[in-house]
Amino acid sequence: MKFKKITLVIFISLSLILCASSQKKIEEARKKDPQYQYNLGLFYLNEGNIEEAIRYFNKALSLNPRYALALNSIGMAYLMSAKFQDAINYFEKCLEINPGLTEAHNNLGVAYQEMGFIDQAEKEFRTALADEKYKSKDLAYFNLARLYVLKERLQEALEYVERALGLNTRNVQALNLKGIIYEKQGDFPEAIRSYRQAAKYMPNDIDLNFNLAVAYFKNNQFLEARTIFENIYPQATDPEMKKKITEYLKIINK
Repeated sequence: MKFKKITLVIFISLSLILCASSQKKIEEARKKDPQYQYNLGLFYLNEGNIEEAIRYFNKALSLNPRYALALNSIGMAYLMSAKFQDAINYFEKCLEINPGLTEAHNNLGVAYQEMGFIDQAEKEFRTALADEKYKSKDLAYFNLARLYVLKERLQEALEYVERALGLNTRNVQALNLKGIIYEKQGDFPEAIRSYRQAAKYMPNDIDLNFNLAVAYFKNNQFLEARTIFENIYPQATDPEMKKKITEYLKIINK
């Protein structure tokens, strides 16, 4: 009986040693695997931890300097940080290596637009849309719509935002932009309809609710506007927005 116990202890001990050794080999392999380092970077990017994301993307690039996806993702990290020129640099490097990475064309267009390079942005969005295999065309259509709003070409903007929504009816950004376009055209009932549709998917979004309240105000639906303004005021962190809400409420409550 004692012999069996000793044998069992030895067997368990050996198993633990083998497991530890195997785990160490896995960890060593992961350190040398650019795909694994890239995936870690994506995890941190999705968590909003930009610094850690860039660190792991750079690890992937140190293992494979021509890793186009990592270059694109570093560009995205800088785009999220509003470091637009850095983003452009990485998207351009990415496309030098892989001109067929359509997502990078769309992302580069966004960075160009943020820098005020409107014509270059439009070219990149149209390049993305020209790729029949591109699966995120709704994003490129949305970006074109946003660009045409900046150009004050509202009817064309509306056509592109409708195309975006035709591919993805739950695109909240597109629904919000559609509301903005209708509001600029003075069609407040349609603006309200678009904002309300967007709010179904993101009911707690402050900016979206503010837009909806303003549209209600402009459409003389003061009760609805006041209700939303009063609900979002305590949650608003932007001083400018709080100031505007206060001004709207003063007018409504006169």
